[in-house]
Amino acid sequence: MSYAYDPQIQPVVDYLPVIALSDIDGTRSMLAAASEQFPPYAPGEGIVQETISAEYQGTQVQLLVIRPEARSQDAAPAVLWFHGGGFVLGDASESLPFLEQVVLATGAVGISVQYQLSPEANYPVAVNQGAAAARWVAEHHDQLGIDPQRIALGGQSAGGAYAAGLALKLRDEQGPAICQLVLDVPVTDDAVATESVLAYTDTPMWDTDNARRSWHAYLAGAQADQYAAPARAADLSGMPPTFIAVNQFDPLRDEGLEFARRLAQANVPTEAHLYAGTFHASAALAPQAEVSIRQLQDLTAAFARAFAANILEEAK
Repeated sequence: MSYAYDPQIQPVVDYLPVIALSDIDGTRSMLAAASEQFPPYAPGEGIVQETISAEYQGTQVQLLVIRPEARSQDAAPAVLWFHGGGFVLGDASESLPFLEQVVLATGAVGISVQYQLSPEANYPVAVNQGAAAARWVAEHHDQLGIDPQRIALGGQSAGGAYAAGLALKLRDEQGPAICQLVLDVPVTDDAVATESVLAYTDTPMWDTDNARRSWHAYLAGAQADQYAAPARAADLSGMPPTFIAVNQFDPLRDEGLEFARRLAQANVPTEAHLYAGTFHASAALAPQAEVSIRQLQDLTAAFARAFAANILEEAK
């Protein structure tokens, strides 16, 4: 089926790899071989990187941390980010280029969580690692040089499920407090039954079959709860202010928009943007396109507004 992609994105479509979760090991090998054709992430000028092995109450998790080289005397905000990959693919380092953009724009400390993948580790392993990461970061705020009142969560695709599920978990377990939730093309609903997920059976990077297989790998037959599939939450009140970005020709489009609608109905400050002519995660794959630039800038600006608003609130 053909789709009305943005003209600046269309040329990329023909060169994209086929992601098929019918063969997870084969897809991992294919992506690893493709990544070898590109240099690994290296911090840009003025950015430093470190890897931290964190542990909280017996749960261990590795954190990839980037920050401005020139540290301010004031405590910095922090972004705790979860990479995408359908619960089964990806690596925390893949998020560092985007986090560097956020760090440069806001002065924040960017923290990419290296959670364990499914099917080797099923729910709730990764969510528990995310909770451990959030609590470790909050408790070690002095070591990290961050403001514990300005910790934000975010994630892309399946990372959005982790971030939103973690926001619900932290709300229910009394913290630490989260000042902003940013979800980029998020997974939220294990029902796999929205209009967009049923319609987009052949879209690039993600399709209906992959959506179903990803949930099967993640849950391994277990029943999803709200921390696994945030769409299952009966009550979304008390969630942090939320920004959601969705792509037009993406199976995940409608579950992202529905999650935004329900957050707004629960009186959570919510903003949702749909980017025309785009496919799943196209902003990362066609970053030169004007629509991609807008999407990445909007995600970054959502963090910046939250951090600035929190400073004003603390000053009152």
